[in-house]
Amino acid sequence: MSNAVKDQGLIFVVSAPSGTGKSTICRRLLAACPDLEFSVSHTSRPPRPGEADGRDYCFISRADFEERIALGEFVEWVENYGNLYGTSVKAIDAVLARGKDLLLDIEPRGARAIKERYPDAVFVFILPPSRDELLKRLEKRGHESAKVIQERFAQAERELREVLWYDYAVFNEDLEAAVLQTIAVYRAEKCKVSRLRGAIDLFF
Repeated sequence: MSNAVKDQGLIFVVSAPSGTGKSTICRRLLAACPDLEFSVSHTSRPPRPGEADGRDYCFISRADFEERIALGEFVEWVENYGNLYGTSVKAIDAVLARGKDLLLDIEPRGARAIKERYPDAVFVFILPPSRDELLKRLEKRGHESAKVIQERFAQAERELREVLWYDYAVFNEDLEAAVLQTIAVYRAEKCKVSRLRGAIDLFF
């Protein structure tokens, strides 16, 4: 490699069913790892109170979203509860080209699409301590009907089986331990020789 070649950034994908504490773990991971940026997804749903465009999501109309799908601008997209969510190819490539790392918080179907396009990405699945505990966590949310909770649990049951093709699995029984394990995975991946070829070649 020449002096002009720079090691490209790492894609770090974290998936989990609703109720596993994935969002909390991702926030703690970002706080602990300054080289890691959060991938802001596009969505057709309206902003919720406290959400900001470009920070939480890129909020666009459904028509705009569907047009971007037709143009192939999303590496993955999915429709959940009537709303569209997707990850922009351009947004991913722009971050990687700067040599920064990118954290993607996406469901397993989207993660499969990421793996097809970016095979060197790292995939981590967050698991609840048990299926019973997952149901209890969903029920404790309080703001959703029993029907919606059952729908989310049924979807979670399907998603849990996807763990077998991921690179790493972290059980979130104790939040602090789960956060430390996830950070450890990221830091270990950053030390792989295959990811440091540019820096190693420059060293010699």
